[in-house]
Amino acid sequence: MEAVFGAVRRGLPAVLGLVLALAASACVASDAAVGRVGDVVRTASGLVRGTAAPDHRLFQGIPYAAPPVGERRWQPPAPAAAWPGERDATKPGPRCPQAPAGATATSEDCLTLNVWTPAAGSASRPVLVWLHGGAFVNGGGDRYDARRLATRGDEVVVTINYRLGALGFLADPALDTQPGNYGFLDQQQALLWVRDNIAAFGGDPAAVTIAGESAGGMSVCDHLVAPGSRGLFRAAIVQSGPCGQQATLADAEKASVAYAAAHGCRDRATAAACLRALPPGKLLDAPRYASLAGIELPGPVTGGSVLPQAPPEGIRRGAAAPVPVLLGTTHDEFTYFLAEETASSGQPITRHGYPEALRRIFPDAAAVAAEYPVDAFSGNASLAYAATVTDSVFACPAARMAAALPSTSTYEFADPAAPGAKDVSAPFPLGSPHTAELSYLFDIDGVPAAFSPAQQRLSDRMVDDWTAFVRTGRTGTTVSYRPDGVGPLTGFAKDHHCGFWATRPGPVMPR
Repeated sequence: MEAVFGAVRRGLPAVLGLVLALAASACVASDAAVGRVGDVVRTASGLVRGTAAPDHRLFQGIPYAAPPVGERRWQPPAPAAAWPGERDATKPGPRCPQAPAGATATSEDCLTLNVWTPAAGSASRPVLVWLHGGAFVNGGGDRYDARRLATRGDEVVVTINYRLGALGFLADPALDTQPGNYGFLDQQQALLWVRDNIAAFGGDPAAVTIAGESAGGMSVCDHLVAPGSRGLFRAAIVQSGPCGQQATLADAEKASVAYAAAHGCRDRATAAACLRALPPGKLLDAPRYASLAGIELPGPVTGGSVLPQAPPEGIRRGAAAPVPVLLGTTHDEFTYFLAEETASSGQPITRHGYPEALRRIFPDAAAVAAEYPVDAFSGNASLAYAATVTDSVFACPAARMAAALPSTSTYEFADPAAPGAKDVSAPFPLGSPHTAELSYLFDIDGVPAAFSPAQQRLSDRMVDDWTAFVRTGRTGTTVSYRPDGVGPLTGFAKDHHCGFWATRPGPVMPR
């Protein structure tokens, strides 16, 4: 009998090894069925291997579309081709061509995305898809470290690249019957990829929220009224989006033809081939046909099948997707842009020059000057000018949009000591400028912000609020995010002169 028990004891390690191996095999098979094997995920195009940290997983540089190069330049995106074996997803793909790029790699082969997930656990988590800002001429999805949103919020976050500048939005009619909007179509293709693949990363394709700031927020507004975006998201977040600044197709085509001629492609019969033959480095000076108070920029254009109408018009006509929307602004949006203008020109706006500065962009400049007297801004004409644009382009249009949509929550970010604002130099106080809230949600360029204890609490609250919206889509709140905490948003219309702007046009592009 002892011999028998001895044999069993001697064989136990092998038996246990076999049992454990079979159990592990079963777990792998179970994971493979939903696309997960540790930090390896099976997508529709093939396997990707990311990185696994104790609290999250990260998959970077995943192609969501075919490279838009050669004849595919200035064409709608095509699905990504399959690849053999495991694709390395441990580092971001190159950003789309832009100037200046600095030390960051860029390439036309840039249509990739990054996926942040919690470490493990349940599937069917809500999904946040982030569209980066940058005036449609710069930026990249890899700038936005979404670890806090993924881990604290227990959600999946996707950040994407999309074509920028001339390569993303040139609207030369030689290229297509409805040219332009290529970068916007990239965003739609990324949303299709999310629909088809995000379950493999533990995300719920039926619980997708699209979100963006600045040009990204403007893009979200476009998706709300774009026919091709219907059904690809169930909620939307618009942060500081100047949603009424889109150019018409006619204006964009005119500017784009002039752009082609300036780049040596004057002959209309050969313009498309000529443009596609240019190296990307010759196409970094983007065409400019929309305007942000005289700051010209490219971007999505309205009037074709991709974007039949501008968001404000579509929303007024009831053509917006019937989804809950969270939207808001910073208290002093335009000081950021004015600081950049002032640094470039070396000429701040003076009391004497204030009326002329207003005349350059406002049809009724005298009425604007009377509504915003310099003395009401401690004698600082730059702050008075910045307030006119903040209110007419950002704050009051956001309030009108919120009132026109069926289901909204609104916020204002008002921390004048936000760490991001310290990176912008200006001869006037910036207050809470454009982009100031971003470091409260993301670690920009992977660097955590240097918060005070109160700011850390504010950041945690904002991450929790964004997550609650992504998870539930619940609306009906109006919130002010201030350095002393969070409170109801009151007095917004009076603070931003929205009664005045309700009866007057905002800034126009100087001619």
